[in-house]
Amino acid sequence: MAKKVLPAEKDHRFFQLPPQSLEAEESLLSAVLIDNQSLLDIVEILSPHDFYKPAHQKIFSGVLNLFSENEPVDLVTLTNQLRNAGHLEEVGGAVYLASLVDTVPIAVNVKHYAKIVHDKASLRRLIDKANQIAQKCFEAQGDVDGVIDFAEASVFEISENKLRPSYFALKDIIEKNIDLIEERQGKKALVTGVPTGFTRLDSLTSGLQKSDLIILAGRPSMGKTALALNIARNAAVDANIPVVVFSLEMSKEQLSMRMLCAEARVDSAKLRSGFFSKKDWVNLTDAAGVLSEASIYIDDSPDLTVMEIRAKTRR
Repeated sequence: MAKKVLPAEKDHRFFQLPPQSLEAEESLLSAVLIDNQSLLDIVEILSPHDFYKPAHQKIFSGVLNLFSENEPVDLVTLTNQLRNAGHLEEVGGAVYLASLVDTVPIAVNVKHYAKIVHDKASLRRLIDKANQIAQKCFEAQGDVDGVIDFAEASVFEISENKLRPSYFALKDIIEKNIDLIEERQGKKALVTGVPTGFTRLDSLTSGLQKSDLIILAGRPSMGKTALALNIARNAAVDANIPVVVFSLEMSKEQLSMRMLCAEARVDSAKLRSGFFSKKDWVNLTDAAGVLSEASIYIDDSPDLTVMEIRAKTRR
């Protein structure tokens, strides 16, 4: 007997309210109206668009306008500001503003309220981006790489907007410094970072340290690429540290050839002409074996952006 086909049930997920917490939004606005000092803790991490309720967006925008003008933020000044902007009735009038003050939250919890509001906003943005990604997947005409790049950029944009402390107490930073010093004292190592393989350079820098931006500067054809490749080779081969080389000029074949010649101590001109000895060939095969075992990766994609480089290194 043929099974009767019923209309597909509608996915309830498409009818869910987006992530939001009106309670947190109300408590935050109430705390700000009661204690203006609490605004200092959140003004750098929240924007009006982080609020779900349109009325709360307009109210917080009014709060920020008063704050930027060094005006006190209270029920009277906010009511007047919203009235002048033509938004008072849109937010529910003075009655709704008064009800916010009556909420009586705990001002010391304002950072917690802000985190809830910010997290919910991030989830809404993620849902919005996910819908855009899905739409692009249906519309893609062979441009899969473009869709993937858009997806990575979208998620990266949201992740970069995460709440992060903008400053730290000096005593907390010093405590971390002391812990690091004690750790190094126990190891008593001359190189605490990634070794470059150049003794004098490592003695000056103790190796390439985390979060450091190292720039090799020099005139054309002065050996910048050769030095960078040597450092990459030494880190990967001698220290067994994975290395990624991003090249915007030379191809991966050119870079690998330079590394092969340097490792084998064979003049690259010989390889270009084909005039190399049997000893050179033995050295080249030995060098190929050494480099093949090393965790060195080369990306010669053109027009790479910083965001793309970061996305690739995180994979």
